[in-house]
Amino acid sequence: MVKKYNYNYVFLFYDVEEKRCNKVFKVCKKYLNHYQKSVFRGELSPSKMLKLKEDLDKIIDKEVDYVSMIKLLNQSFFEEEHIGKYVLQDEEMFI
Repeated sequence: MVKKYNYNYVFLFYDVEEKRCNKVFKVCKKYLNHYQKSVFRGELSPSKMLKLKEDLDKIIDKEVDYVSMIKLLNQSFFEEEHIGKYVLQDEEMFI
C-alpha cells in the first residue's frame, strides 16, 4: 500500500513561451510567494495545490512549456544556500 502525503510546501519553477509568461506569473502569484524571476515558493494546502495545477493546465502548452513543482511536507525539511546576488522576497521584481 502506497502512503499518500499531504504536501504543504512547494517550490515552483517554470519556463514557458513569452506570450504565456505573464499569465503563468499571475496564476503562480495568486497561490505562492514570488521568489526570483520564474521561481515561486510557499505554503499551499493540498486543495489549493490542485487548483493551482488546474489553473496552470488551462494556460500552458504541454508540448512547449515546462512547469516543475517540488513538493515538501513543510518548510522545515530543506536547507537553503545562496551564491550571488540575493533579492529579498519583499522587494519587487519586474519581468
